Amino acid sequence: MCGIAGFIREDISREETIKKMNSRLQHRGPDAEGFWMDSESGITLGHKRLSIVDLSENGAQPMHSADGRYVIVFNGEIYNAPEIKKELKKEGFGATYRGTSDTEVLLNAFSFWGIDKTVEKMKGMFALALYDRKERCLSLIRDRVGEKPLFYGFYEGAFAFASELQALRELPGFTTRICDEAVAEYIRYGYVPAPMTIYADTFKLLPGCILQLQYPFSREEIRPYWSMREVALCGEQNPFSGSFEEATEQLEHLLKQSVKGQLMSDVPLGAYLSGGIDSATVVSLMQECSSSKVKTFTIGFYDKAYNEAEFAKEIAAHLGTEHTELYVGEKECKDVIPLLPGIYGEPFADSSQIPTYLVSKLAKSKVTVSLSGDAGDELFCGYTTYSKLAAVWKKANLAPKGLRHMAGGLGCKAGFNNKFYRGSKCLGCDTILQMKEALGYTSIMMERLPVGSRADILKRPEWATPTLKDEMAGMMLDDMLHYHPDDILVKVDRAGMAVSLENRIPMLDKDVVEFAWSLPTEYKYDGRTSKKILKEVLYRYVPKEMMDRPKKGFSVPLTRWLTEGDTAQWAQELMLHSKAAKDGILRGAEVEKLWKGFLAGKEPSRLVWTVLMLEQWYRECNK
Repeated sequence: MCGIAGFIREDISREETIKKMNSRLQHRGPDAEGFWMDSESGITLGHKRLSIVDLSENGAQPMHSADGRYVIVFNGEIYNAPEIKKELKKEGFGATYRGTSDTEVLLNAFSFWGIDKTVEKMKGMFALALYDRKERCLSLIRDRVGEKPLFYGFYEGAFAFASELQALRELPGFTTRICDEAVAEYIRYGYVPAPMTIYADTFKLLPGCILQLQYPFSREEIRPYWSMREVALCGEQNPFSGSFEEATEQLEHLLKQSVKGQLMSDVPLGAYLSGGIDSATVVSLMQECSSSKVKTFTIGFYDKAYNEAEFAKEIAAHLGTEHTELYVGEKECKDVIPLLPGIYGEPFADSSQIPTYLVSKLAKSKVTVSLSGDAGDELFCGYTTYSKLAAVWKKANLAPKGLRHMAGGLGCKAGFNNKFYRGSKCLGCDTILQMKEALGYTSIMMERLPVGSRADILKRPEWATPTLKDEMAGMMLDDMLHYHPDDILVKVDRAGMAVSLENRIPMLDKDVVEFAWSLPTEYKYDGRTSKKILKEVLYRYVPKEMMDRPKKGFSVPLTRWLTEGDTAQWAQELMLHSKAAKDGILRGAEVEKLWKGFLAGKEPSRLVWTVLMLEQWYRECNK
């Protein structure tokens, strides 16, 4: 895992600038750094290295291909690099290798097969910049599901990119103009959805895409090389035809292969163990594939309502892992709050960011790489929202569509209270995906707080016209396209990188994802049991009775924090003296109304936290 940066510009001190950009990525790559400047094209590439595979100088970057044509800066891991290396040799590519890094294998593959064929073969998590000196073409490439970040933009006519927004801010001419639409979207979701960023002139490269600039580098072209939507559609049209038992065998095999590939490391490696189905499955397979005890890590909370550490300890004992747990109180959690703007670089309001950072910090004390169980809910129908919403949608459709729309429109205008408003939003929906979005309207304030206007998100094509016929699968796809890459993966990546820890996610392996989309929904949810097939795999390693309990989740007591003690005072100061409101980003009267409504028990703590994270970021990171 590393940090990458670069720009195409000649009218500035290039070496000084790239060193400044690199310095802002120190946490992503504390082990080494490098840069390369090309006088002919004006391209400058920078790299900060977290050494995972091939710890020697042979793995240093920027790295040049053997023939000198390509230069690369690479962030991530290619888990099937050994197979690609063998295939290159089999097809007659006879280059010698200086070291054992996957980066060198990639360069040889690009030299032999070109970009499109190489990217098609790559399995892993990655964000990279590749410069072709012969064709004078710069390519930025991001992994299929968005595990690794990549930001870019044009500033004073010059192109630049980086792993984090903070690095781009070091570029002369970087524009900090706030994007009004991004603020509105952030208030709605608690994150800024891709391809937007909080800045009007800076963007995120979407997962599964290649961005290319050809000399004279004045305009970018972006094309997809893999699509989650297309894979899901293909899976629905060509479903797995075997029995449930055969599907379970195949899923176990694919997960085991993914885990085995992700154990590749020249540094200590471990895993998170929360006590839930997903992490327990990954750890079970890790221990099955490992010849020594797997190191596992859990954060425990003294508040029993939020604590799963006891369950994790029980699972670890059963599997025989080398388990480390750390119990934290409110002080340890609250001490993380001032760090959040610097960790995330733009407003981000998933409050589980706090325990995620703490468990990452715990893991980093003993390992440099940690595997997690993320994506189990989205791929295997784990969220209870899916089944509950399907039932509500079925009942709603008993009423005539026109009557529902009329009632919904009148209800939204009346807006008696938040619950009534959300219900009215739901009545006006044409599809189950629109209703899924409408359920997120926890407060009327979500539309009143932002200053900038925006189009009705319920009219967007992805929610107005579902891609998949199966409604449950459609909701899972919606989360895999939006919530998972823009919230879950951002949270995990930034929390880990803040402490120089590489996170790997076996369930996001290309073969696992494509197989999951081919499975009939009833293999995932049968009307009673969610994650049915994933649980069947787990029960081969951990007794069912050990896992048969309600999941508590990785959350914090926001409402109590924001109404008691020092955190409540901090929140009140930010809400009643909002700089974002003063500068015209939020409506000041509505911010104050939200805070007073929250104290009266009428407004949700999640929305207050969302505003607080925007306000704190704006004060500390946008100076």
